[in-house]
Amino acid sequence: MKTYEGFKYIDGGVCAAAGFRANGLNCGLNENKNKNDLCLFASDVLCNAAGVYTQNKVKGAPVTVTKAKLEASGGRAQAVIANSKNANTCNADGEEKANKMCALAARETGIDEKYVLVASTGVIGQPLPIEPVENSIAALAAGLSYDGNEKAAAAIMTTDTVKKECAVEFELDGKTCRLGGMAKGSGMIHPNMATTLNFITTDAAVSAEMLQKALSDITKITYNCLSIDGDTSTNDMVLLMANGIAGNSEITKENDACKIFKQALYIVMSEMTKMLAKDGEGATKLIECTCSSAPDTDTAITVAKSVIRSPLFKCAVFGEDANWGRILCAVGYADADFDINCVDVDIASRAGTITVCRGGSGVAFSEEEAAKILKEDEIFVNIELNLGSASAKAWGCDLTYEYVKINGDYRS
Repeated sequence: MKTYEGFKYIDGGVCAAAGFRANGLNCGLNENKNKNDLCLFASDVLCNAAGVYTQNKVKGAPVTVTKAKLEASGGRAQAVIANSKNANTCNADGEEKANKMCALAARETGIDEKYVLVASTGVIGQPLPIEPVENSIAALAAGLSYDGNEKAAAAIMTTDTVKKECAVEFELDGKTCRLGGMAKGSGMIHPNMATTLNFITTDAAVSAEMLQKALSDITKITYNCLSIDGDTSTNDMVLLMANGIAGNSEITKENDACKIFKQALYIVMSEMTKMLAKDGEGATKLIECTCSSAPDTDTAITVAKSVIRSPLFKCAVFGEDANWGRILCAVGYADADFDINCVDVDIASRAGTITVCRGGSGVAFSEEEAAKILKEDEIFVNIELNLGSASAKAWGCDLTYEYVKINGDYRS
């Protein structure tokens, strides 16, 4: 993980911040009893909260219910219940069951139902059995603990091969603050909102309005710059909750304290974005594309995302083939204004760096050296537009035979 002055990585995920408890268990939605499929996390006190959601026209019932609840409460929440294995999407009774999950969690925790949010992930179009949730909710709530983050993180996994958590510690007004989160996602990931389920908690005091602005700003340059396969999920959601227990002066405007908070949020969200990319379905390599010297940030984002979305380039990375023309091709069809004759491209990894393009034209390079570089599991594509000072990163992974296998029999 990249180090940042003034910020310290810590353990704890969604429980890293003071006052947050979590738990996860297998309720029976997943036939494999060794895999958690239901989780709950809650704050000891009411939180300010913010969310971003899928832009897919088909939205999971939990997205609709959670968004409506946050809008009705003016950005207030205290708990989230979430399940895997079933997305509760495209079902006539979807909202009824999403609300039922909230009611069950409220009953067992004593938290007002209007402050309980819900999320789901899994197969689309299959009715969600509510009985397993009803039968397990008491045990789930009773098991809430300040170190239950790993159980919760495991419960939202679908085809994920590893849990994804990150947390940092920092100071605001001389007070120690913490911010941490958990994420899930391996496939059906495309940069068109928030990508997958992501839950972030902090004990810093931040107004609901500033939470929403910070979350939207940081989502744009992290989760929205992630693509595994070009499919935007129906259930994408990022929730951010702040309980203020750290005791700093509440952040209500763009000031130095807000900059520090947004940096903490960026660190956690960017690290989880990379975890999501590296764990793409069937992936063997993480791809990070950096577009620099762009005229503005939006141009840099557009170019970087175009490269990591390219199926042909993703296949070339899997085959460890330095077919750099596929990079320039993807740069060329990016919906942005720049001069292709000014573009420079390098490919790098821990094994070194090779220059493959200068001024829009290829340059000689060693295929042997390129092969060594591409054997590594993290590949970096560095693009210079040579038109300004803006830059942005995007993340993805290679496209492998295993991806087709996983998605060929996803429901079985």
